[in-house]
Amino acid sequence: MAAKLRKGDKVVVLAGKDKGKEGTISSVDPKAGKAVVDGINIAIRHTRQSQTSQGGRLPQANPIDLSNLALLDKNGKATRVGFRMEGDKKVRFAKTTGDVIDA
Repeated sequence: MAAKLRKGDKVVVLAGKDKGKEGTISSVDPKAGKAVVDGINIAIRHTRQSQTSQGGRLPQANPIDLSNLALLDKNGKATRVGFRMEGDKKVRFAKTTGDVIDA
């Protein structure tokens, strides 16, 4: 199945403790149906000091479910994603405006 949300997409959180916040997807795990968004779903991880890195309490972005994310269109509003054929190429488009997301 084609991915509706991909790495680099600007998204808004629909549910959870970070509802309403916006960010950019840094990685997607399609098998688990989760994505890591910069600055969203932050948790403190206690890490031991090593030769290369200082230890301590480090904030880390945890994965969030894809169903709790919505793509932002060019107007900055949440939209659903659809697929259509343009010529012989399958493209994603925003359902609210009908604009192609990645040309």
